[in-house]
Amino acid sequence: MVDNPNEAPAATGDDSVYWKTNIRIIMACLAIWALVSFGFGIVLRPMLSGIGVGGTDLGFWFAQQGSILCFLALIFFYAWRMNKLDKQYGVDEE
Repeated sequence: MVDNPNEAPAATGDDSVYWKTNIRIIMACLAIWALVSFGFGIVLRPMLSGIGVGGTDLGFWFAQQGSILCFLALIFFYAWRMNKLDKQYGVDEE
């Protein structure tokens, strides 16, 4: 009997640990992004209005530029961390 090369291999214990770690990283990034974009930009904006940044208040800055910059930083962090995790589990692109 010949194995089908298109068939996905069965999940092992290492696979489940890899995916749990991956999901944990994703959830942490989403939580940070939600805190910065929704929390600082909308919910906590009145508390941040007294702090000036570049001619505007900090809450407005987070709503306009801060959440975007945070999102870009999270993209680079996720890519870096997943490359590290891929190497750890031997599924990296060489």
